[in-house]
Amino acid sequence: MPSPNPRTVLITGASSGIGEATARRFLEQGWTVHAAARRTEHMRSLDEAGARVHYLDLTEEASIDALVAAISMESGRLDVIVNNAGIGVYGAVEEVPLDEARRQFEVNLFGIAGLTQRFLPAMRAATGGTIVNVSSIGGRVYTPMGAWYHASKHALEGWSDCLRLELAPYGIRVVIVEPGAIETEFAEVAIAPLLKRSEGGPYADFARKMAAATRRTYLDKKASHPDLIAGIIVKAVESRRPRTRYVAGYLGKPVIWARRILGDRGFDWMVRKFL
Repeated sequence: MPSPNPRTVLITGASSGIGEATARRFLEQGWTVHAAARRTEHMRSLDEAGARVHYLDLTEEASIDALVAAISMESGRLDVIVNNAGIGVYGAVEEVPLDEARRQFEVNLFGIAGLTQRFLPAMRAATGGTIVNVSSIGGRVYTPMGAWYHASKHALEGWSDCLRLELAPYGIRVVIVEPGAIETEFAEVAIAPLLKRSEGGPYADFARKMAAATRRTYLDKKASHPDLIAGIIVKAVESRRPRTRYVAGYLGKPVIWARRILGDRGFDWMVRKFL
């Protein structure tokens, strides 16, 4: 049964995949759910299920301001932020224009930071709350053609670790979730630009191998369902003492274990063999 004073959660990137699945999980638990994304037309079913649907573009300050104002007016409180929105820019370092690299960081780091900053004063005043930052195993490891994506996720993890220490005295928990390969639009969105950028260039063969490996991992019925990550997020939020990091999903734990055990040269060898 929903509680008489439901807790409130904001989930970004809620139009599909992990974000949508997480919104549904929180709705099932009786939470007041604010679901935000650029593609609001893809969130009609969430709206019908009871979520408050909002437009959000993390690269636009006015969009963030409008979301903060709407949540303050509708709910007056925010207990949990699930920073799930993100993009993946793939291509050789030499071939990815720096404006695209900057956009990668604007969404995956600076947009998240700006949104979180806006809600922190109220969360501090309430002396509690949880911030869940959805990173990736890509924040702990690396692959060729993914320099800008991996750099943004490594940065998000370092930012989250510092934030956790700063907010601990105010009773605010910071949790990092590191999905492995999940059934989302990630692979489809990443592959086509990767191949286009490298077509006819010095990295064309490398790009084709990387695209094939990505298809094998994400599109050949191996990737985990988004519900797996959604369940972990809800579990972390409702835990009295959540872990600082949660790793889950296809290849997640084995890849991070290999990175730790093999070292740089060994992991480089493993990645090349996978391609």
